[in-house]
Amino acid sequence: MAAMTIAKLAKMKAEGDKIASLTAYDASFSKLFSQHGVDFMLVGDSLGNVVLGASSTLPVTTENIAYHTRAVRNGAPEAFVIADMPFMSYATPEQACQEAATLMRAGANMVKLEGGDWLLDTIRQLVTHGVPVCAHLGLLPQSVNVLGGYKVQGKEASAAENTLRQALALQEAGAQMLVLECVPASLAKRITEQLSIPTIGIGAGKDCDGQILVMHDMLGLNSDYLPKFVKDFLAEAGDLAAAVELYVRQVKDGSFPGPEHSFKG
Repeated sequence: MAAMTIAKLAKMKAEGDKIASLTAYDASFSKLFSQHGVDFMLVGDSLGNVVLGASSTLPVTTENIAYHTRAVRNGAPEAFVIADMPFMSYATPEQACQEAATLMRAGANMVKLEGGDWLLDTIRQLVTHGVPVCAHLGLLPQSVNVLGGYKVQGKEASAAENTLRQALALQEAGAQMLVLECVPASLAKRITEQLSIPTIGIGAGKDCDGQILVMHDMLGLNSDYLPKFVKDFLAEAGDLAAAVELYVRQVKDGSFPGPEHSFKG
């Protein structure tokens, strides 16, 4: 299979082809995902929870992400890989450039940052220096202590308008993709329609250009707690390869996420 690129992902949005993505943390799973139709993989700071066993993503370091990015790249040499920039690794544009360089050298094709207006200068600097950026709005796990917990974002009209405004500003600054996490499906639809870059939803309804789930959630391995937006594809499919194929197929045909996996405004 030919290597995925940001240009191909943008073309998928333009042509209405849904994008199916998953988090990955090692070579074995990245190879499996690449072989069974996953369009791109995210080395998420969610590894703090699902790999390291921490209670949040905050303990994750750039070195942790780089280590797992190398593993994912080794398992899937042609895959499109996005690496999360962890908590406090992009407090200034200068720091962001240095930390992003570490992740790109480890094998990332793009880095992902959480936040809105305060990141605009940082995104401009990264793009100027050749680092593609995926932005992230809605629920921001790195800001969970400020947000007061894991709550749906953008439910009030003013908050929804602010999220839309920030999405447009992030695109203008140079972001080439946007993750929308835990926002009402109606808001995600508006943002997706107004942006020219792909939107990737997690708990953001079916109208985003693509979907992403934490692989452990998609496989039903987080038995302690499964968020509303998660479906256990392994239980339905019976084995790992079939579960990945089922997830990809249901994202592509629009049957996942359903209304039961989405939030209302």
